[in-house]
Amino acid sequence: MAERWERTQLASAGVPFRLKVALVWIVLFGLLAFVGNAAGFDVDWIRDNLRYILGGLRYTMVIAVSGIVLAIVLALLGALARISRNPVAYGVAGFYVSFFRGTPLIVQMFLLYLALPPVGRNLAAEYAWLPEGFDQALVLDAATAGTLALGLNYGAYMTEIFRAGIQSVAGGQGEAADALGMTYGQKMRKVVLPQAFRVIIPPTGNEFIAMMKDTALVSFLGVTVASAEVFRRSQLVGKADFKNLEAYVAAALVYWGLTVLFTFFQSRLEKRIGRGYDRTHVARAMQAAGEQGQPHGGGSLG
Repeated sequence: MAERWERTQLASAGVPFRLKVALVWIVLFGLLAFVGNAAGFDVDWIRDNLRYILGGLRYTMVIAVSGIVLAIVLALLGALARISRNPVAYGVAGFYVSFFRGTPLIVQMFLLYLALPPVGRNLAAEYAWLPEGFDQALVLDAATAGTLALGLNYGAYMTEIFRAGIQSVAGGQGEAADALGMTYGQKMRKVVLPQAFRVIIPPTGNEFIAMMKDTALVSFLGVTVASAEVFRRSQLVGKADFKNLEAYVAAALVYWGLTVLFTFFQSRLEKRIGRGYDRTHVARAMQAAGEQGQPHGGGSLG
């Protein structure tokens, strides 16, 4: 028995690790296909409706990109406020981070979509000096409210990422900038932030990937068919044909594909921006530079 186990281990050691992983995935996909077939899964329905579901990708990406841009701006401002000695800025940033990290994202979406319009109407009725049309100023469509909620929520979480990135820059860098007579804004813009972004970019990429998936929550606000994103489209067409399982599986596959695609690009970006800190890369670059600087025929004398 022991000999058979050893032979099995030796035979397994000769199989590349990646091939073993690929075999595990094949087995898992086979099990899923078996379960789906036993449950009467309609692959033809997905094929017929996938194009319509994919039509929501543009709205998913618009919401995600707009949300991450807003989150980056808020995170940068929040991080600068959190490391400042101004009590007003520090207090406002602390309140913002505490509230949006301490409440659910879906609640924040409904606050912006359903709770803000009555506030605008009540203020307009109470104060006559407010400009005309103020009663409708806080009425947002579902996509806009969802995008704002995503940006505000993720900005609160990313504030701590940006703060940690800024504080990771060696203190001597800031002191050198001060010695050169730079203002605070020049020091941040030209010295600190360019170095901090090497630390900030990787987790920001993770936040963007997470935000792409969270765009599905916007559908709960009741977006119109014309601006429906991936999940809303799959939901509508699945209910219409009583194919809820197939619809949600199709949506899951689309989000999974997006995650795999952007994870790949993120890993390439991380390698690119991390080259200056990769000891192996630096060693190779120095070796290549040394070889180029050597005289022809070698560097030995005699």
